Amino acid sequence: MARAEVSVNKAEAPSEENAEVKALDTKQKAAIVVVSLGADRASQIYKYLNEQDIEDLTFEVARMGKTTNAQVESSLDEFYKLCLTHKMMTDGGLDYARDVLEKAFGETTARSLLEKVSKTLQSRPFNFFMKGDPKALLSLLQHERAQVIALIMAYMDPEQAAKVLEQLPDAKRIATVECMANMDRVSPEAIAIVEEEMKRKFATIITSEDNMNLGGVDFVADVMNHVDRSNERRIFDELDKTNPDLSQSIRDKMFVFENILDMDDRSVQRFVRDCDSKDIVYALKNASDEMKQIFFSNMSKRMAETVQGDLEITTNVRLKDVEEAQQRIVNIIRQLEDAGEVIINKGGDEEDVLL
Repeated sequence: MARAEVSVNKAEAPSEENAEVKALDTKQKAAIVVVSLGADRASQIYKYLNEQDIEDLTFEVARMGKTTNAQVESSLDEFYKLCLTHKMMTDGGLDYARDVLEKAFGETTARSLLEKVSKTLQSRPFNFFMKGDPKALLSLLQHERAQVIALIMAYMDPEQAAKVLEQLPDAKRIATVECMANMDRVSPEAIAIVEEEMKRKFATIITSEDNMNLGGVDFVADVMNHVDRSNERRIFDELDKTNPDLSQSIRDKMFVFENILDMDDRSVQRFVRDCDSKDIVYALKNASDEMKQIFFSNMSKRMAETVQGDLEITTNVRLKDVEEAQQRIVNIIRQLEDAGEVIINKGGDEEDVLL
């Protein structure tokens, strides 16, 4: 009799778990994902949500009780699949995404994922710009007003926006940066006006239902972190003349090669390990003595001697090569910061660091 009871309990367990998972609505699943990610990662997601979404999500997190392993695993699995579907659709297109998803998860699951992601993509204004080649986008945008360019760029990812910004004429580039930095909340009416104008020119219009948090100094700083060094310098030189306060505010949010001087020794030692020695040689070619000392004092004696020797014999280096090497080092530092392996000071109030 005992054996029979055990057998029945085991058979019923999967159906109970399935019922628990099916009972979760979309907001509850989102709350589980946020809690599972942890506070630091979750805060990065919150930056892209409007006030109503933040309020709804926070309410679900606050009232969330105990969750089962099945509920957590199912919610995270769905979140991962939706992220994967979104990337495939934006990078490779609908047909590519459908083909891959059907092979990976089957026709039914693929159809469900594509329907959910399609609704998200269709609700995002100016989505037709997301996959556009920067040069093609430039030909469409360069004659628009700076306010219009700033609004559209605010919907792009920072790397794509940086490529467009680099190609704009100097005068319009500065005006666009200022517009993006000063942008805060944009009403549906304002977005609709711009979209109507784009519809006449590009036969595309997408509606927006909620006010969106767009632009701002944080966004511009992220864009500027992806702009090449020469254009970065020109933009800041001009901003220093026309709007020095804004220029400083953006710098305070950024991390550039010169900020290595403010890093602690442990962090410098960490990123140096991942750097190509040739990049270090090129990056230090026009660096200050203080910057060189920061690098040398945080290398092994043998590596420092090698780099110093290479610096002496490396001549006729183009400024472009120096700037590109510095940018590669900065990119490594940013990646390590995202992973929590280095600490960088981005300006403003200093954070307390527990050693």
